[in-house]
Amino acid sequence: MRRLGSTQVTVSRLGFGSSGIGNLYRAVDEETAHRTVEAAWQAGVRYFDTAPHYGLGLAERRLGAALAERPRAEYTVSTKVGRLLVSSPQTAHLRDEEGGFDVPADHVRQWDFSAEGVRRSLESSLDRLGLDRIDVVLLHDPDEHWRQAVEQAYPALHDLRAQGVVGAIGVGMNQWRMLHRFVRETDIDTVMLAGRYTLLDQSAQDHLLPACRERGVSVLAAGIFNSGVLATEQPGRMYDYRPVPQPIHDRAVRIAATCRRHGVSLPQAAMAFVARHPAVTTVVVGATSAEQVRRNAELLARPMPDALWADLLAEGLLSS
Repeated sequence: MRRLGSTQVTVSRLGFGSSGIGNLYRAVDEETAHRTVEAAWQAGVRYFDTAPHYGLGLAERRLGAALAERPRAEYTVSTKVGRLLVSSPQTAHLRDEEGGFDVPADHVRQWDFSAEGVRRSLESSLDRLGLDRIDVVLLHDPDEHWRQAVEQAYPALHDLRAQGVVGAIGVGMNQWRMLHRFVRETDIDTVMLAGRYTLLDQSAQDHLLPACRERGVSVLAAGIFNSGVLATEQPGRMYDYRPVPQPIHDRAVRIAATCRRHGVSLPQAAMAFVARHPAVTTVVVGATSAEQVRRNAELLARPMPDALWADLLAEGLLSS
């Protein structure tokens, strides 16, 4: 277990991302979702991440139910604020196509980074999770809401942390530039960096990651497979939630070939590459089955040949 920033909150080396059990892209039944979380626990995972956004609350409900019998002191849960779920009976007959989740669209998401919005979101999350506290709270995708997030949501989280209501606070985004601003201009404990430090995208390497080390901010590395292209031995066809551009797919194929020469699979290298950076505290990986969880845990535990990184650099497949 590793500590987040200077807080008392700890996370396991491998974290569980719950968007998959919130029916991202395709439906997962209740039993499969429960078995997936159970497999994560058996694999030693003690950090579980979720959000209201994931399946319009479904991921929070399923995660809370799966952890209900576990000792509360033995695991860490993070959830997110910034999107309120508002009941929408008039769209309940539709599916949540806008969000990308295979669930009824019986709620709509409403952006809200106000202090009151933060409190309302947390109260609702606690209810869905069935918990009496949330360990880590992250501002979720404030890309178009910098001013409200930094002037209202962040101070609200700062106060909740000071009161001991939450253990650690931070920001989760799919970009690194605004995360860098939060690290430099506020007193957050952690950032969840999604997809911007991977085998295919090291854009956070030169500025954000050094700033996190300097300021003592822990990095929760997510999106490490870039939506699937790095998740399988043969590169997949999704990249950052869209069909992969051909040049990026070609580069992934070259990376996979180099990995094979060293007896390493592409997903194993994808996890190991991220985990080896000194700024990264945990690697958060989603799953929709127990088999995926067990595979990811086993791959992360395997030793990696240092020569692989040298060859990838020499071949121009990693930035120096």
